[in-house]
Amino acid sequence: MRPLLCCLGLATLLGPCLACPSACSCSTKKNGRLLAECAYKDLQEVPKGLSSNVTILTLSANRISWLGQGSFAEVPEVQSLWLGYNQIGVVEPGTFALLVHLKNLDLSHNKIVDFPWQDLRNLSGLQILKMNNNRLAGLPWDAFRSLKDLRSLWLNDNELTTLVEGTFDNLPSLSQLQIFNNPFNCSCKVFWLKKWTENTSVSITKGGSTLCVAPGRLKGRAVTDIPDHHCVAPSVQLTYLSNLDNTVMYDGLTLTLHCSVAGSPPPEIRWKIQTSSRRVEINGPNVARDGNVKQSQERFLVFKNGTMAIPNFSKEDEGIYTCLAVNDVGTRDVSVNVALAGSENPAEDLLRDDPQASHLGGRSCYKGDEMDPSGAGEKLVIVYHMPRESKSRAGGVVPQVHLGTLLLSLGLVLCC
Repeated sequence: MRPLLCCLGLATLLGPCLACPSACSCSTKKNGRLLAECAYKDLQEVPKGLSSNVTILTLSANRISWLGQGSFAEVPEVQSLWLGYNQIGVVEPGTFALLVHLKNLDLSHNKIVDFPWQDLRNLSGLQILKMNNNRLAGLPWDAFRSLKDLRSLWLNDNELTTLVEGTFDNLPSLSQLQIFNNPFNCSCKVFWLKKWTENTSVSITKGGSTLCVAPGRLKGRAVTDIPDHHCVAPSVQLTYLSNLDNTVMYDGLTLTLHCSVAGSPPPEIRWKIQTSSRRVEINGPNVARDGNVKQSQERFLVFKNGTMAIPNFSKEDEGIYTCLAVNDVGTRDVSVNVALAGSENPAEDLLRDDPQASHLGGRSCYKGDEMDPSGAGEKLVIVYHMPRESKSRAGGVVPQVHLGTLLLSLGLVLCC
């Protein structure tokens, strides 16, 4: 009786380790890992009844079309998961999120259009990721950011037309990358990829087959051959204009800043305004050709030529005005800090408020003057002088507005 009981006890202990679906064959490898071999079985879903000790699960060459949150709940310790050559078109969020021991994941040769990239955040030990031969049309820039151990990444033979700059950053272990046979649109949005391939130590398989499909002038050329002159990072320059000669149609003081930009493709001009009471972002001109202004932004007039005008500039409008030049290659910005003084000596007023401010020898800016970029640093302050009221010939009081001094505190680069 005792031998029988011992055998029954032993079977009870070993039973969970040897649990295996009828469609699969399970065995223990020499290294102690449990293999569940379920390939080429015409399976339409992940089989049930797998042992929780399975570390290698092979499901290649079946007819599985869907993966859900519970598909791998029975194998939380799986380290290698082979799902290539199926018909997988749907992968629900959470499918792989709990497989924290996963080192190898093969989803190649399927029909995946959308993938839950957030699932990869928990898979910090992943070393091989094969997503090739699917229908992926795009990747988020942070898709792989947590994969510190990733050595091999296969993205070839998909429908990728572009890749966001930074996609392959934070992958210190990456040694092999495959991105060939994708229909890349070689606009300047992928120019960074050329520069990255020139400087990386990662082996890029069939780099010469990573070809442009568009635009027409680059069709058939390798991404690594995009001419440098087609893509030039923006440069930006900020110029101050005054209305001292009364050429502006608005009454009172009008602050006018002109933003000049250059680059290829031609950069868009955007403005950011930070005052003590509000923050405004203007992503393009708000003054139409007929002179109409969008009501939500009528305080700040932005024209197509890069000029911004603020009529009747007051203390409430003091703050930091930033012009940004943006194109597919990058972004450049330049800022000016504008203050309005209320005495006949604005320099002294400002120095009382900001002891670190320094006076530039009484230098003034006149219409069209360029901001002096020679003192590189952090803050340039334009101070407007609001002098005492003076009497007109008729005896009335006439407010006068004159440009005061240009002050520099800690300096600022106003062109780049």
